[in-house]
Amino acid sequence: MENDLLYQIALSKIQNIGPVHAKNLVEKFGSAKAIFQAPQHQLEKLEGIGLLRAQGIKSIKNFEESEKEIAFIEKFQVTPLFYSSGDYPSNLRNCYDPPVLLYFKGNISLNDYYFVGIVGTRSNTDYGKYITRYIIEGLAKENIVVVSGLARGIDAIAHQTALDLNLPTIGVLAHGLDTIYPAHHHQLARQMINNGGLITEFPSTTMAEKHHFPNRNRIVAGLSDVLIVIETGIKGGSMITAELAFQYNRDVFAVPGRLTDKHSAGCHHLIWQNKASVFTTIENFLQDMGWATIKQNQVVQPGLFLNLTEEEKKIFDLIREKQPIHIDELRYHSKLVNSKLSSVLLQLEIKAAIVAQPGSRYSCL
Repeated sequence: MENDLLYQIALSKIQNIGPVHAKNLVEKFGSAKAIFQAPQHQLEKLEGIGLLRAQGIKSIKNFEESEKEIAFIEKFQVTPLFYSSGDYPSNLRNCYDPPVLLYFKGNISLNDYYFVGIVGTRSNTDYGKYITRYIIEGLAKENIVVVSGLARGIDAIAHQTALDLNLPTIGVLAHGLDTIYPAHHHQLARQMINNGGLITEFPSTTMAEKHHFPNRNRIVAGLSDVLIVIETGIKGGSMITAELAFQYNRDVFAVPGRLTDKHSAGCHHLIWQNKASVFTTIENFLQDMGWATIKQNQVVQPGLFLNLTEEEKKIFDLIREKQPIHIDELRYHSKLVNSKLSSVLLQLEIKAAIVAQPGSRYSCL
């Protein structure tokens, strides 16, 4: 494992090899080590790699930086999550630009819950604070993890409310795990590690620089099953996160406010653009997400009684294990081509074994 991790860290640090190229390389070669062992001429011929990137890969002979990072990981009991690992968040793997390597300090699985992203302005109003608490309290009986960016304002309120209700919460960082930004969130971060965790794509010693925050926002969007925007102006990190969530085909909700309130202008804009649904009540939200229906029917296991083909049974078992599961993850695990997978899903729906959920996700009836 340590030997593999050495190459995984090195791959994540190569200049000109971004998340999309790294993901494609891993899918092509199967492991980070195999990428470094591949001949340069083979790398050069790959789409999107070319001479410059191939030279960048082959130029790495000294893995001293990776060794230092491994020492940090071991000392502080950080969990590295590589793109091809079974523990890697499946929601992120389904994105087109997932981080090839994540660093996680926490105590929960990143695949066994509904991940609810909650974002908003750093300068929230009392209404924003109240609504954030209202929503999280209303979802407290669901199997959720609250995801946000550990920023001031709505982010911090969301994290703290989750902790107050003994709900796990994940903070996505724009820097390494050896620091906390903003600094006055140290105590909050320590509590989160014991009930949820902190996650980042940045190695230790990486500081919170301005250009890192959009990267952080994409992880919040990609990790979440649904994103709820509480209060935001027309511009800012919350709007970037909402746009990314929309591009990732995530469900996006926005909380409306007064028409003249600048803190709600971004929420109204998202709704006007049809990029977000209006958040009205907890009951309506659960209905829109299909979670209430899922919970009512989880006791039924039609797969035990239906006459399923081998392929149908394979897909049904995947859905039952990971529900609600995105169609991209079904394709990844089943290895079926699009047309065949669509046909199998249709047959399962006809047999009333599964139900299609918003956002191209499927659950068992």
